[in-house]
Amino acid sequence: MVSVLAVADETIESLWSTQVRSLDVDLILGAGDLPFDYLEYLTDALNAPCVFVPGNHDADLTGYSAGRAGWMRAGLPSTWPGPVGAVNADRKIVSAAGLRIAGLGGSIRYNGGPNQWTQRQQRRRSRSLTRTKAWAERVRGDQRGIDILLTHSPPLGIGDDTDTAHVGFDCLGDVVQSLSPQLMLHGHIHPHGQTPEDLELHGTAIINTVGYTLLEIEPTGGAGESAAPTILRRRHGT
Repeated sequence: MVSVLAVADETIESLWSTQVRSLDVDLILGAGDLPFDYLEYLTDALNAPCVFVPGNHDADLTGYSAGRAGWMRAGLPSTWPGPVGAVNADRKIVSAAGLRIAGLGGSIRYNGGPNQWTQRQQRRRSRSLTRTKAWAERVRGDQRGIDILLTHSPPLGIGDDTDTAHVGFDCLGDVVQSLSPQLMLHGHIHPHGQTPEDLELHGTAIINTVGYTLLEIEPTGGAGESAAPTILRRRHGT
């Protein structure tokens, strides 16, 4: 079992302090809209890898690539504005701590800021995930399943809201159906002191992790079904 600390949207005082060192965590997952130095602190304090996707209040991280000479953007040397040491999984499938994580950041487009997309744009972006998985199966014979789908926004009609800025993405239903992850973690929807209901879509558990969620998940490893993820502890902001 892999112990995961999933965080999103709201900083938790006890995590941004030495108290966090009491947690035994294998992996940190960031679902967006958190200070990047918060993610850096968690990575250092817990000595665990961090995988994240950007939220609609995060900096624009598109177009950056890391090479031998350092970070580049548009063919020119640049400074990476994201969290140092963390892996940006937006539109990618990455492996960390024995888990395979597919990522899709951003929110619905509502005011023209960074990391905001129309339904059509996000659907096009989401195809990177399904094509990557299909290519790995066909060309490389990689039959490993996806353990976690990490997004900032929820699926349309599944744990989202009705105001303009918090509508979910309709493409995520197709992504979940295609990738069949054990678990989907998202942020963006603030529960305002309530504990949101854990939902399900095409057999995948959908969890709003605003604040934090501490859970355990068994990697699929392509060896058949695994036990359902276990939530150990959670806290949502007020």
